[in-house]
Amino acid sequence: MGTVEAELPVADRDRARLQQLGYKQELKRGLSVVSNFAFSFAIISVLTGVTTTYNTGLRYGGPVSMTVGWLVVAAFNGCVALSMAEICSAYPTSGGLYYWSAKLAGKDWAPLASWITGWFNIVGQWACTASVDFSLAQLIQVMILLSTGGANGGGYLASKYVVLAIYSLILAVHGLINSLPIQWLSWFGQLGAFWNVAGVFALVILIPAVAKERANAKFVFTHFNTENGAGIHSKAYILAVGLLTSQYSSIGYDTSAHMTEETKNADWSGPMGIVTSVALSSIFGWIYLVAITSVVTNIPYLLDAGNDAGGNAIAQALYTTFHRRYGSGVGGIVCLGVVAVAIFLCGIASVTSNSRMGYAFSRDGAMPFSHAWHRLNKHEVPLNIVWLSVSVAFVMALTSLGSQVAFQAMSSITTLGLYISYALPIFFRVTTARKSFVQGPFNLGKFGVLVGWVAVFWAALVTVLFCLPVAYPVAEDNFNYTPVAVGGVLLLTLGSWVLHARFWFQGPVTNVDAE
Repeated sequence: MGTVEAELPVADRDRARLQQLGYKQELKRGLSVVSNFAFSFAIISVLTGVTTTYNTGLRYGGPVSMTVGWLVVAAFNGCVALSMAEICSAYPTSGGLYYWSAKLAGKDWAPLASWITGWFNIVGQWACTASVDFSLAQLIQVMILLSTGGANGGGYLASKYVVLAIYSLILAVHGLINSLPIQWLSWFGQLGAFWNVAGVFALVILIPAVAKERANAKFVFTHFNTENGAGIHSKAYILAVGLLTSQYSSIGYDTSAHMTEETKNADWSGPMGIVTSVALSSIFGWIYLVAITSVVTNIPYLLDAGNDAGGNAIAQALYTTFHRRYGSGVGGIVCLGVVAVAIFLCGIASVTSNSRMGYAFSRDGAMPFSHAWHRLNKHEVPLNIVWLSVSVAFVMALTSLGSQVAFQAMSSITTLGLYISYALPIFFRVTTARKSFVQGPFNLGKFGVLVGWVAVFWAALVTVLFCLPVAYPVAEDNFNYTPVAVGGVLLLTLGSWVLHARFWFQGPVTNVDAE
């Protein structure tokens, strides 16, 4: 069987493998390995992750928590990516993680494992879209503020309602773009990958060259900031909270798995998309972090809400760097524009990943009104689920009107929702399926189980760390809503399972005729 399948043309081999996994070829299979990689690389988008969470890293631990912490996170995150890639090679379907859990958990546990994994994954993806697009809206607001004189020069500071309106417009544009055929989305994905690489190179060269004052290497790699103003004094605790910057900047690579039914030579191209996107993002992200941190010379001022950028550390650092050199901060605003484009392209890839996951999940009947969400239009695009993803992301952002602290938990929900869904199939691969797992073309050989256990350990540790209080004493304005939100997702998922889904949901549903 394997020999005959290997001799088939790639398109027929992909179709045959998908049918073996229980599905018809419905989506248009037009992506190359480069296009598959580009989607994940664009959604990881180190320019997005580092820029939007830099304040957290700078406040909790400072330079060392980011430059050295990044390397620690990259090593463990690499194990997660390798394990996912190995499983993706064995099961190249758009469902990705929840399908993997169903196949690896064993017959008795498959439906529940699939249900929990799928809901954590899709909620994490919705939160990712909300977090990315809202971060772009906030960055645009900061750029407008600096362009009109800054917070101390009478600049325009948009209200939370204006920021929400900007966010809504960004979401709508992302929905429209994702309504286009896959060839257009492939182009945007490749543009996102190119822009992140070119943007990092441009900023890494430009920023240190323009800076009249630069931090020395000792400061960049060893300075530990304990003045966080949050009542936390334990260095270990501070470092743990500071890892959010690195961890948030290194997620989203399950996109390559969700795009496999549209990718040629999927059982090799999908895994390679995961591994190469994570590896290159780790390298480029660290270089960008070091370059940005080299112009950080006054941490309290950069974090001060009374500075010209309203407390946005990177925006203020770039603005000050150019102002000192040229007497104008316009160059810094242009640099922020480069980052803004990267975030915009990241948002496109995020909605694409949302829609493919939602398409697969509804195809298996796991979502309310599933029959409506997995329909394809004449261009073979799951249009309904695209706009559902956009709508849910909009509703999530409404929390910003009530509490910025509550909305900031979106970053953590994104990380934990996705990471829990990453860890579950890996856990099943090294436990219930340890002896029965059949490796695909991309595999880790005898190291698969060891790497898998390291990945599971890291995911468990990250889950605990991100649920810790971020300030003492705990109060309403500094409460970490992450455990509440993640616990809420778990409670709703298990509750819906016990009361309803366990009576009908059987996991992935075959839609090919039995032969």
